[in-house]
Amino acid sequence: MRSLYPATAPRRAEWLEVGDGHSIYFEEAGNPEGIPIVFLHGGPGSGCKPSHRQFFEPTRYRSFLFDQRGCGRSKPFGSTQHNSTQALISDLEALRRWAGVEAWALFGGSWGAALALAYAQFHPDRVLAMVLRGTFLARKRDLDWFMQVGAARLLPKAWADFVASTREIGQSISALHDAVFGSDSTVAESAARAWAKWSNEVVMYAFDNAPGDAPEPLDHLLGKTRIELHYAINGYFLADNELLTNAHKLPRVPIHVIHGQRDLTCAPEAGWAIHQAVPGSTFEILRTAGHLSGEAPVQDALLRAADAMAERLEAR
Repeated sequence: MRSLYPATAPRRAEWLEVGDGHSIYFEEAGNPEGIPIVFLHGGPGSGCKPSHRQFFEPTRYRSFLFDQRGCGRSKPFGSTQHNSTQALISDLEALRRWAGVEAWALFGGSWGAALALAYAQFHPDRVLAMVLRGTFLARKRDLDWFMQVGAARLLPKAWADFVASTREIGQSISALHDAVFGSDSTVAESAARAWAKWSNEVVMYAFDNAPGDAPEPLDHLLGKTRIELHYAINGYFLADNELLTNAHKLPRVPIHVIHGQRDLTCAPEAGWAIHQAVPGSTFEILRTAGHLSGEAPVQDALLRAADAMAERLEAR
């Protein structure tokens, strides 16, 4: 299994004002003359990490990391005002124009894969290639799977714990959304911590070396949870099955789909479905892997995909 490229510092790290009171934090690294590529993080509500730069060989790529609206170091943190999929697509275009590139490659996992698909369907002429990991298609069935229909049947104790901890709140997305946005801070904290614990159980399902992180600060946890549930209750601001229905709008560029066979967060069927809908795309199933990019088989596959993508684009 391959290891990440050595850690490098970004050449630039700053904020870009994108309107609606939002400023997105971004970093630029690698070769300023290299292949432009943007890393799209998951969640919604997560953020970028320094290790995300290490998927890209720094002499070949000009890489961009950015924290989506309300996420990570973007300002204001946790804000759901003027925060939608369409706004994120607009932000990506603002960053691309700022960078002065005609088109770039997209590298996204989970929700980041959904955002990559949405962006590429709106702006196919701005996309050089795509690597999608643990694809989320933002369908009702995908959210249902994450809750009672699928993951709960494979993690019955964790689900029972979640039900017990949210008995007074309810387990529906609408009930949890109302709780974390409500005026009762105790109820909001209880809902956010229960959601985070359940999500962690699902996401870490196949990860043998789960990190023992310290408890997340409450303000950060609430911000992340509010954004995640804001997107979920609004159907990710997409028509149901829109990403698959509009797959024909994707550009005919190299598209490589990677999915862990043991991914409980985003069922492998989603990755297979987008591959089947996109002629010329390639699909790689990782039999021993789950959802996370930090799992050794997933990391190895992503590194291989990024290197192969560079070779194809350099040969054009």
